[in-house]
Amino acid sequence: MTSTSPTYRDDRAHVFHSWSAQATLDPMVVAGAGGSWFWDEDGRRYLDFSSQMVNMNIGHQHPRVVAAIQEQAATLCMIAPGHANEARSTLARLLAERAPGVLDRVFFTNGGAEATENAVRLAKLHTGRHKVLAAYRSYHGATHGSIALTGEPRRWGSEPALPGVVHFWGPYLYRSSFHASTEAEECERALDHLAATIAAEGPGMVAAVILESVVGTNGILVPPDGYLRGVRDLCDEHGIVMIADEVMAGFGRCGEWFAIDRWGVVPDLICFAKGVNSGYVPLGGVIISPAIADSFATRAYPGGLTYSGHPLACAAGVASIGVFEDEGVLEHARMLERDVLGPGLRDLAERHPSIGEVRGLGVFWAVELVRDRQTREPFVPVGATGEAAAPMARVVAACRERGLMPFVAGHRLHVVPPVNTPVDEVRQGLAWLDEALAVADEAVGAAPVA
Repeated sequence: MTSTSPTYRDDRAHVFHSWSAQATLDPMVVAGAGGSWFWDEDGRRYLDFSSQMVNMNIGHQHPRVVAAIQEQAATLCMIAPGHANEARSTLARLLAERAPGVLDRVFFTNGGAEATENAVRLAKLHTGRHKVLAAYRSYHGATHGSIALTGEPRRWGSEPALPGVVHFWGPYLYRSSFHASTEAEECERALDHLAATIAAEGPGMVAAVILESVVGTNGILVPPDGYLRGVRDLCDEHGIVMIADEVMAGFGRCGEWFAIDRWGVVPDLICFAKGVNSGYVPLGGVIISPAIADSFATRAYPGGLTYSGHPLACAAGVASIGVFEDEGVLEHARMLERDVLGPGLRDLAERHPSIGEVRGLGVFWAVELVRDRQTREPFVPVGATGEAAAPMARVVAACRERGLMPFVAGHRLHVVPPVNTPVDEVRQGLAWLDEALAVADEAVGAAPVA
């Protein structure tokens, strides 16, 4: 699909793309978007089952958010973070009102990586400790500190990185690290493992445990009931700060303002970004408990960003929360889980031999592809590139030929359309995915069940 347009030529000549071997790229030139769709320069439309970077929670070009940005731009485009302004103050109040428990202060950042960086800094300064426990099969960003927290191969190229980070295994029953056979066993053994890791590292030296409430890019791993409560109890026992990374899972993606609300657990810090304003203007932050905020009542917090709480970004956030409230976005997400995505994806799993497991909640689902359901061998090897990754590339090509843009993570397809996608469009996307999965079935030498 190589283009000859000036936009494409300038991109290939001058843009350095993230996470990519530059010479192998052939990017689509996107000309516009609206709702759950975007289109290329030739007018070919794609149903966005990726929400771009799993951040377009209320879809593309929502008129209320666009208007709010335009209105704010006409009033005040930028002011230093040391001043107060209406957009920032209002958004901070709205976030505090929706955060669980007593969390009521907001430190604004430009995105998720800066949010996790500052959450860890807050925890270290609050506790006076230096170690941080983070999970394998996690992603917390690509800045120096956040990539150190990340528990997957994208971390390797940045090592040695931030000292004091220790990784542990979280729950994932389908590929259990604990030889568990039930969700209850997986939960108990994962918590025992975390407790043992804390003990081995010295409880009095551990400042924080950071985890994604629902693991995102590394598999959409929904924690078993009781796991997050158990982490909370371990943190309380040892005076450790619990940090919930809600960058991908928050703001309706899991059917709640924050995914952790599904289990009634209150962390000490919440990292957010992405869905807070669907990325219309870069925005992230940390929601802070009073106890941690009080640590900086009379001493300065040694951190800050020129664009912290940028008025355009915050105005977009205020408008986005209004859309969530007025258009019933959270309720829509729960309905899609219950009536459309959950049943639809489970039906695909029954009929396609290439599917090992589907899992998820809200509008946050993974289709894990395998070569063999018995051995659970991944459809393509972990970290596959080039010819080894070709079978997955053919499945993705089959999706795109039909006008479906999935989110691809290794041997998985993540089904993560905008949270407010209409039911008929979600069903159309599932029908296209059904057709494309025949390519995966063929690759494993099996035919779909009619």
